[in-house]
Amino acid sequence: MSKLFDMELFLAGVLSGSHATRQRHLRQSQTIQNKIALRWKRTTPWAWQRKHLIWFIEHCLARHDDATRYYYLLTIRLLARRLDTSWTFNLRLKCDSDNDERKQPTES
Repeated sequence: MSKLFDMELFLAGVLSGSHATRQRHLRQSQTIQNKIALRWKRTTPWAWQRKHLIWFIEHCLARHDDATRYYYLLTIRLLARRLDTSWTFNLRLKCDSDNDERKQPTES
């Protein structure tokens, strides 16, 4: 039986913030790791490619709220920083002002 990858040890050098923030990053990174391991059979972040994380964003977070996707994006950026890669990830989030355009009808 192989030893499980320790995500907490992996992220220890780049985690900062409050205890709750660190726990959220750890929980989310373990979720990301599990999903990628199930789909791609890549069990450690060292084996991941950018396409694996993009797949996670597009397929696993598709039905989630914008706020949830944003927090996962922060964790993914943290993982990319720890891997010392030049990967960039942009998540187009809709602002409330974009959805709530209250244009007054024009009178003719």
